[in-house]
Amino acid sequence: MAPSSLPDEVISEKTVCVMDASGRVGSALVRRLLRRGYTVHAALHGEYEIVEGVCCNKKKLRVFPADPLDYHSIMDALKGCSALFYSFEPPSDHPNYDEYMADVEVRAAHNVLEACAQTDTIEKVVFTSSITAVIWRDDRNSTPSDLDERNWSDVNFCRKFKLWHGVSKTLAERTAWALAMDRGVNMVSVNGGLLMADHLTISNPYLKGAAEMFEDGVFVTVDLNFLVDAHISVFEDSSSYGRYLCFNHVINSNQDAIHLANMLLPPQSTPPPQSLEDTRVYQQRISNKKLNKLMVDFRSEVEVE
Repeated sequence: MAPSSLPDEVISEKTVCVMDASGRVGSALVRRLLRRGYTVHAALHGEYEIVEGVCCNKKKLRVFPADPLDYHSIMDALKGCSALFYSFEPPSDHPNYDEYMADVEVRAAHNVLEACAQTDTIEKVVFTSSITAVIWRDDRNSTPSDLDERNWSDVNFCRKFKLWHGVSKTLAERTAWALAMDRGVNMVSVNGGLLMADHLTISNPYLKGAAEMFEDGVFVTVDLNFLVDAHISVFEDSSSYGRYLCFNHVINSNQDAIHLANMLLPPQSTPPPQSLEDTRVYQQRISNKKLNKLMVDFRSEVEVE
């Protein structure tokens, strides 16, 4: 079995890049990788203070302004790095997913993978994708087995019902995989569920189609610490390959759904009516066994704030 974590002496010699380091996933990855002993190139759009405040060895942190639509800025951030952790979040001036944002995300994925292909030191790319690139299809209820990493969302179906998050994540991930295979880049993807965070609201684009996800047994969520652990695990384990579905909770009961709805509503809103008689539990129809098997011996280093 491959080692679940790299030895400390190997980690201390590695330099990795995180892009976009100003996003929720990226900034958490920067903190965790620095605590683990890596030297980190934090490539970001936002303000330097976002990563400046991390509680760690600043000597191992370098910050780069890097626009995923600017190929040369990506190359600068990747210089000397053995790996890239890449995630895309919409810019603050266009926070919503739509057809335009799907095009932007695809072009960004293409630029980033092309830059990795041209960087001799890159050994692995960890590409952050989404469960929405897996679950959406016309024949949702006719699949005989659980959905897993072999399944892909149908882009035409997503366009028909304006599931722009699914369109964007599916096309961007497919673009990345096509380029990685064509250029010989070693890539793995982490397809996360709905990221649970303090600022989560009903307007989150992942939640479009939430009722259908719930009834289909594929409405899954992930905590930030677990998502970050998954990224580091698939990087450090030399046996990792392909896609990994990443979630640690399934919303499949009335109680779960009401609890989530209460979290999503503004503080002064009237909570949804609770039906004590509704005790239905929908069968889970999505599997993350591949990731769980990989992470079984992973040494987590969750931060204590």
